[in-house]
Amino acid sequence: PISIDEAFLDLGGTERLHHACPALTLARLVKRIEEVVGVTASIGLSYNKFLAKVASDLEKPRGFSTVGQAEALDFLADKPVSMIWGVGKALNAKLHKDGLDRIGQLREMELFDLQARYGAMGKRLYHFSRGEDSRRVSPESETKSISAETTFNEDIADFQRLRKSLWKLCEKVARRMKAQEFAARTVTLKLKTAQFRQITRSRTLPDPTQLAETLFRTGEALLQAEADGREFRLIGIGGAELVSADLADPPDLADPDSGRRAQVEKTIDDLRNRLGKDILIKGREL
Repeated sequence: PISIDEAFLDLGGTERLHHACPALTLARLVKRIEEVVGVTASIGLSYNKFLAKVASDLEKPRGFSTVGQAEALDFLADKPVSMIWGVGKALNAKLHKDGLDRIGQLREMELFDLQARYGAMGKRLYHFSRGEDSRRVSPESETKSISAETTFNEDIADFQRLRKSLWKLCEKVARRMKAQEFAARTVTLKLKTAQFRQITRSRTLPDPTQLAETLFRTGEALLQAEADGREFRLIGIGGAELVSADLADPPDLADPDSGRRAQVEKTIDDLRNRLGKDILIKGREL
């Protein structure tokens, strides 16, 4: 997985297993997703992660594009450099200023020159422009953060409405951390304005937490500093710098009520596990 709705799949060696070539296997998978889940999906099929990602974006929605190794260089030649994974607005502007607008132009540059000009990203520009990507698909990647977000049907400026959505997301993140036996040292708030500008604000906690209440109090303070009348189309909350749940929420002498809040949340969790998640809600959710 690379996001909530996107993932890589290595189909190497599956022809015998599925009695079909990768393209047919993917077509069957997409059809099953539509029938069982009820959503459409787009597919990019290629010989490495970079080109598979590029192909998946070509014909959305419900697209299916392939890029073979024989045609990769010709395919990439006239594509904009912004298509390369990791080239954001700032780097794209720098490349444009240097007269590098198309991926094919990057192939005229030496590795040393690209690295000298663009740092570590220069190595990626060199290899990706040549259709080379050695990264493996690994389902065992380490979990670095746990988060949840929601996009509103209409842009919201009202702090109380934003606050209510934030609480629901904090509960969702807390459930995930408890299920995976993690605690977070850092809480990050994510906002996206009506103009699609993304804002992230983080705060490191004195002790790791997996409590929805602690996530919410931290996120609420970060939100209050940003809720200045601007309209937002998205809000998200996440926990990073994950550690073992054994280290979560130790007694805090500076906050005598912390133990009581932790016990209340544990009681709520126990009730929901036995009777359903809607059996008990907090007043701020109303």
